Amino acid sequence: MSDLNLIGEARNEFGKGAARRIRRAAQIPAVIYGHGVAPLHIVLPERATVRAIRASNALLTVTVDGVEHLALVKDVQKDPVLQIVEHIDLLTVQKGEKVLVDVPVHLVGEPAPSVVVNQEEMTISLSADATNVPVRIDVDITGRTAGQHIYASDLVLPADAALGNEDIMLIAHLAEQAVEAEAAPAAE
Repeated sequence: MSDLNLIGEARNEFGKGAARRIRRAAQIPAVIYGHGVAPLHIVLPERATVRAIRASNALLTVTVDGVEHLALVKDVQKDPVLQIVEHIDLLTVQKGEKVLVDVPVHLVGEPAPSVVVNQEEMTISLSADATNVPVRIDVDITGRTAGQHIYASDLVLPADAALGNEDIMLIAHLAEQAVEAEAAPAAE
């Protein structure tokens, strides 16, 4: 995963009115926290930030007053109607540090004919190096038949990652496609 660079400014205005003024100025209020250090309240440029956080578990290098902060996106608050980003929480990380993150699970390929795939879990928790968090975990279902199950322990993980969930968590199961009964002809 490549890290993305953003330039932030420290902020000293807080509250609803200040946040609205910040958003009107095409910026996003954010906070950087972690490692026992006092939270750093900042503003980030809207367009570059929205582009940077589009990928899950984006690793950002945020420069504030000449100091670089390596951070993972921990939470993004969006307006429920307009879907604009209202606030971002960033977690400070260090190179070589292990972090627990949720990673999307993506099913790839087509199962055997007349088999339906039911994906039970869309994400899994992984403990991974903060600078090498996978964007997603691909699971190949090509040619799989009805009755098969895919568990978290069956996933192929990157070399430095470990499951944060239980190994027996069901990711997907394959079932026979239901056959619709043909409508009986109406008796006259």
